[in-house]
Amino acid sequence: MSTRVNISSGSPWEPVVGFSRAVKIGNQVFVAGTVAVDAEGTIHGIGDYYEQTKYIFQKMERALKEAGASLNDVVRTRMFVVDIKNWEAVAKAHAEFFKEIRPAATMVEISKLIDERCLVEIEVDAVIEK
Repeated sequence: MSTRVNISSGSPWEPVVGFSRAVKIGNQVFVAGTVAVDAEGTIHGIGDYYEQTKYIFQKMERALKEAGASLNDVVRTRMFVVDIKNWEAVAKAHAEFFKEIRPAATMVEISKLIDERCLVEIEVDAVIEK
């Protein structure tokens, strides 16, 4: 049985909802849906899909690193956007992080997120190669 490691980003919602930013089991890392909010509750890139997406991937990169993984280990991304008309801004930021890695990716439009100023939520799965 692999040891489970829970990783926190300090999000104000983690203790309220009862979740971890990421969970590592064996060589797999699962990063929870992440929005562009820091540990103090400040939303970054308000009104800007591109900036929010970049901030999210930077935040995820820190969680992956803490789990012993990197962006190179990401095998799947799931992007949830509140207005699909802005898909190109989200895709541009995604490509800046994953152009060479090319994980399986999904982008869907949703009606809203936890805070109306949040435009994008992303989750990723990673497999650490041994």
